[in-house]
Amino acid sequence: MSFEPALSGHEQDETLNLRPKFNADGLIAAIVQDAESHEVLMMAWMNAEALRATLTTRQATYWSRSRQELWIKGTTSGHTQTVSEIRVDCDQDALLLKVEQTGAACHTGRKSCFYRILDPETLQLTEA
Repeated sequence: MSFEPALSGHEQDETLNLRPKFNADGLIAAIVQDAESHEVLMMAWMNAEALRATLTTRQATYWSRSRQELWIKGTTSGHTQTVSEIRVDCDQDALLLKVEQTGAACHTGRKSCFYRILDPETLQLTEA
């Protein structure tokens, strides 16, 4: 499975063909949401290989920028993500994965990586 190159401007916004717009590092942002509760769980990066693996297996697969390798969510922790739906934003430079989450999504052991709230006045964080 290969991906066609992104189009330009309005054509990219309106095409019904998958033409992911990877950044200069060959990555695309993947926002992960619980399919049932709609809670945002995490954000990760995918390269073309990770996207292909996710589409083929329905198991969320990402690109680890620190380890420079693919990782299938839950391989070591058991906290898996089964992908039920993928949405693509207007210019195809970000993905929304709706998943059935088993266990915690965050490496800290929390359900979501977005567990802190920013106070815009003080710039302090509090736990949600």
